[in-house]
Amino acid sequence: MYKLATAFVALLSWAFLSCNNIPDNKAGDNTGEQAIQDPLAPSNAVNDQDLKLVAATFTDVDPKLATSVNAIIERYLQIKNSLARDDADAAEEASSAMSEMLKKLDKSLFTAEQKKLYEGIEDDLKEHAEHISKSKIGHQREHFAMMSEDVYDIAKAFGSGRTLYHDFCPMFNEHKGAGWLSEHADIINPYYGSKMPNCGIVEEKIQ
Repeated sequence: MYKLATAFVALLSWAFLSCNNIPDNKAGDNTGEQAIQDPLAPSNAVNDQDLKLVAATFTDVDPKLATSVNAIIERYLQIKNSLARDDADAAEEASSAMSEMLKKLDKSLFTAEQKKLYEGIEDDLKEHAEHISKSKIGHQREHFAMMSEDVYDIAKAFGSGRTLYHDFCPMFNEHKGAGWLSEHADIINPYYGSKMPNCGIVEEKIQ
């Protein structure tokens, strides 16, 4: 346990150092004009065995509901990848598609416990999707940080049909930090885009 804690502190310290040369007031508004590398090029790979493993809470999810939830998470990942590329237009498109999926989600497929959890997230998730679909990239990233918290809760509860990784950037939002989900075991930062694509650490593996 001591070794794991020490390793985590070391990783977090490294993440701070790797991000520390970015002016906070420009991080969210970066448009990629000074790209230093492909923001979706995998880097900083981690050993899966070192990660905390999180299993889905619900094991009795209706198959049709699981398909809908997985599709919503796929749209989220499209938003994430668009922001990592500094592509506000693509983020808008993916977020608009997510909004439509959220409207059409058949809540009759939830159990009572599942419905209670989802409805505690639903309004916020819809709000963030709406903002991302209508905003410039700086504002998109602000709402993506909050959306990520909601989608993280959904993925932990229902699963996603795939392995996901929970990442954390300690510098975003005036050093308050922000998390996100990724389909890659590598850091590809959606908050700084091409300015610092590999800023952050991988914290968990969700299956």
